Amino acid sequence: MVDQSKVMSAVSHIIEAIGDDGEREGLVGTPRRIAEMYAELFWGVDVDPTRELMVGFEESHQEMVILRDISFFSMCEHHFLPFYGRAHVGYIPDGRVVGISKLARVVEILSRRPQLQERLTSQIADCIMEGLGPRGVAVVIEAEHLCMTMRGIKKPGAKVVTSANRGAFRRNPATRGEFFSLIKNGD
Repeated sequence: MVDQSKVMSAVSHIIEAIGDDGEREGLVGTPRRIAEMYAELFWGVDVDPTRELMVGFEESHQEMVILRDISFFSMCEHHFLPFYGRAHVGYIPDGRVVGISKLARVVEILSRRPQLQERLTSQIADCIMEGLGPRGVAVVIEAEHLCMTMRGIKKPGAKVVTSANRGAFRRNPATRGEFFSLIKNGD
């Protein structure tokens, strides 16, 4: 849980450190607003995403299940600036499926933490492998990072693409290829 009073104090110090007046009209409520925003942005820090996968259904379906274009946003842990984009998640059931919204929920929980895109991609795959026990999982994330857009190299529109493959997706190039083909066909 976010300690909003500590965030408010820190933001007040930042305002002072950059040389602005924290008592001027436009900034008076800023520490409180940022503290409330951080509570909303980082609610996933203490949440176990595998709990979302506990309620499933016995099902004999043994072909790929894919949820494409899951929009998300997260905060880069290096600069505390947002990165956002789309996640594509696929798995091959091994006798058990979950409601498809649970896959989106896993993405949401894990993205609501200070993150690196590479770690987020792997965490989603590992969570689904652990929580669902499928024959395989594949995850692709495409995201734009504001730390590259607003500062540093200043390249708006550049996207970082990461992938994680587990089980059958890692072992079988044809399975992996089918997944990539199916997520691309929606564009």
